[in-house]
Amino acid sequence: MWFKWIKTAVVSAAAIAFVSSTQAAEFKIATLSPDGSAWMKEMRQAAKEIKTQTDGRVKFKFYPGGVMGSDEAVMRKIRIGQLQGGAMTGGSFAAVAPDSQAYNLPLKFRSFEEVDYVRAQMDEQVGADIKAGGFTTFGLAEGGLAYTMSKKTIDSVEALRAGKVWIPNDDKGAQRATDAFGVSPIPLQLADVLAGLQTGLVDTVATSPIGAIALQWHTQVKTMTDVPMLYFYAVMAIDNRSFNRLNAGDQAIVTEVMTAAFKRIDAQNRKDNIAAYDALQQQGVKVVALTDEERVRWYQLAEDAEKTIVQQGVMSQQVADEVDRHLEQYRSSVAAQ
Repeated sequence: MWFKWIKTAVVSAAAIAFVSSTQAAEFKIATLSPDGSAWMKEMRQAAKEIKTQTDGRVKFKFYPGGVMGSDEAVMRKIRIGQLQGGAMTGGSFAAVAPDSQAYNLPLKFRSFEEVDYVRAQMDEQVGADIKAGGFTTFGLAEGGLAYTMSKKTIDSVEALRAGKVWIPNDDKGAQRATDAFGVSPIPLQLADVLAGLQTGLVDTVATSPIGAIALQWHTQVKTMTDVPMLYFYAVMAIDNRSFNRLNAGDQAIVTEVMTAAFKRIDAQNRKDNIAAYDALQQQGVKVVALTDEERVRWYQLAEDAEKTIVQQGVMSQQVADEVDRHLEQYRSSVAAQ
């Protein structure tokens, strides 16, 4: 009798511990975003709301400002369980979700209107690709259209090739794009770029207007070429294994609250990028316009880069074609007006 009672007690205790472990969690999330930034304020507020709605079962601990290293380092720490997720650029998921790079093709978008049209058709698919790659996300937050910014005038392919051009370290897509332009880039971690600009190690970067200001790169450049080089986005991603330990109700709360937060971040970043584009000019950064002939050259080289990216398996032909199809639909509708 006593043995049966002890066995029942042990089983019950184990069941209670299991239920508790599936309901309570602390997600350790790393990001390059500086503490005090709009991103961090939104994510911290969302985390506070989630903690309240889950009665303290779900908590977030953030590591801002790159203290956990680059996005690549964060991904490694997620794999070994040191972190449960990160707020990272979409390019960080190229290895696990190649087709999530649909928006990162070089010179693909020419305006925010084009971006909005394609994203309306494909954001859900991009999120699903990242999910299949092992991560739960809560919507995409715009990084913006990245422009070539330099200490000198970049008004031709030759001028670009003559520059000391930075690309993110271990970014295969950026490497292939610069290869197509005949550029020999200088790979650096994001945190090292400002020092690189100050010392002359690099003199040319591609970033969004808000990125240039937030990272203080605008203090080291004089020009901005008027062709958007690429569009980029970021997500907050939690490792599926960690997220799936939550019960269904807590998963729903986290998803609802974080998705709302990222919609706000997405909308605010658009406003900030437009304002920052004007602010850069007011602070003396000169906009360099390409000639029509030179612009055609840039777009042709970008098409060549895209072919290489697809051929080497960085992204599927199907997704590249889908982006093009949506763009053709949008451009045709605009031309018909």
